[in-house]
Amino acid sequence: MDNHNNAGKPARRGAFTRFLDTVEWLGNLLPHPVTLFAILCVLVVLASGIAGALGVSVADPRPANEGEWIAVNSLLNADGLRRLITEMVTNFTSFAPLGTVLVAMLGVGVAEHSGLISATMRSLVLNRSPRIVTYAIVFAGILSNMAAELGYVVLIPLAAMIFHSLGRHPLAGLAAAFCGVSGGYSANLLIGTVDPLLSGITQEAAQLLDPAYTVGAEANWFFMFVSTFVVTLIGGLVTERIVEPKLGKFDATQASDEIDDQQMVTLEPIEKRALKGTGLAMLAIVAVLLVLVVPENAILRNQETGTIGGSPFLSGIVVIVAVSFTLLGFVYGRLAGTMHTDRDVVDAMAKSMSRLGLYIVLVFFAAQFVALFNWSNFGTVTAVAGASLLDSLGLSGPGLFALFILMCAFINLSLGSASAQWAVTAPIFVPMLMLMGYAPEVIQAAYRIGDSTTNLITPMMSYFGLILAVASRYQKDMGIGTMVALMLPYTLFMLVGWSVLFFVWVFVFGLPVGPGAPTYYTL
Repeated sequence: MDNHNNAGKPARRGAFTRFLDTVEWLGNLLPHPVTLFAILCVLVVLASGIAGALGVSVADPRPANEGEWIAVNSLLNADGLRRLITEMVTNFTSFAPLGTVLVAMLGVGVAEHSGLISATMRSLVLNRSPRIVTYAIVFAGILSNMAAELGYVVLIPLAAMIFHSLGRHPLAGLAAAFCGVSGGYSANLLIGTVDPLLSGITQEAAQLLDPAYTVGAEANWFFMFVSTFVVTLIGGLVTERIVEPKLGKFDATQASDEIDDQQMVTLEPIEKRALKGTGLAMLAIVAVLLVLVVPENAILRNQETGTIGGSPFLSGIVVIVAVSFTLLGFVYGRLAGTMHTDRDVVDAMAKSMSRLGLYIVLVFFAAQFVALFNWSNFGTVTAVAGASLLDSLGLSGPGLFALFILMCAFINLSLGSASAQWAVTAPIFVPMLMLMGYAPEVIQAAYRIGDSTTNLITPMMSYFGLILAVASRYQKDMGIGTMVALMLPYTLFMLVGWSVLFFVWVFVFGLPVGPGAPTYYTL
């Protein structure tokens, strides 16, 4: 019996590795996301010409337009060319995610380059009780997505060192940190740069059906705040109950080089003092915001209704985040000696902007694709046809969203960029699910679950190679298949657990996923 089992294991491992190789091969067939959007633009123009010539159309589902039809507009003509040339610049500059992400990154850049974010992450995991260190690492990883590079570059190697210094398997620490940084990418206690990025794309997609609809950066804040603790719990339990026991005792002879515990990064006394001073500054900022928001006639409340909903506080949350991070980053920098004058702040902002070059190029082509998709009416026609199909199949509620989350998770295996994937799929699925009666904010929250959970097992994720390199330090024969097998339990349990939270949140308690965010949409 034992021989039979041992004989079967290599075959199963080989089949799994072949599957991973197939996924990697298919993903490698995809062009660069920028090139992909350029190709999609051409395809939309060509397809609109064919559909326009064939007279493709659907009945308008909006009650106010009963009896009218929505047809695909051909862009393969002189009018289409003239419109593209004259509106290409405004398509780019008016693309909702562009400005909000750039503004947010100004503040995050100051906090990052001053050392505040790095020191905060280290303070969360260093010198913690061995009983809570696993959960502290996952939690710190989730918070690090406000500056994702630091999570990958600083926290993941640090977590492996911490586990090794505690006599635990370093790959278990690496896996726990990777789970938080990448698997919990969309969750956070605060509004991060991913929020305005996705909400801007969601708004553009929603406006294909409802031109007046707006989606704020805070659209999923409530749900993602709670998700932070749920993902932390799942990540910690999977690490301690599944991953670490499976890894067993660390064998130093399997490491690619000599491991030195003294390499573990610590917090210097000046950093500790700077963090304490920054904490006081944060309390002062919170106090000011409370004065501006809490009183009945506060400046940042909705002046017409006196409520938080539709208030300058929510609509300007990105600006508030940017200013807060700038102030906190400068305070920390002054106290830690990493910043001295306004020039240091400006330099930090400039460095932050310089790293967004690829993102800006991507946004240019994504904005053209969204505009062309909008002009052609493809989004509306596809959404109406898809909604009719789902309705005829009887899919609704939890079943509908379970299928949607799984689809997003599968697509993410080959298209690792959250913004690229959402820019392609949102124009179809947001209007479609709106026609099924669900608000864009809820649709976006579901997308974020599928997109985040499979980050851990796709070689297409941009930092996968870096994680593999760090892991190979502790296991010299570490390959893609081994790495994916290590992280697969996190993906499975997070996909199920996070989805259950979503279904209970939306369909059992009917809670809003964000401030003022509706659950249902009515035409």
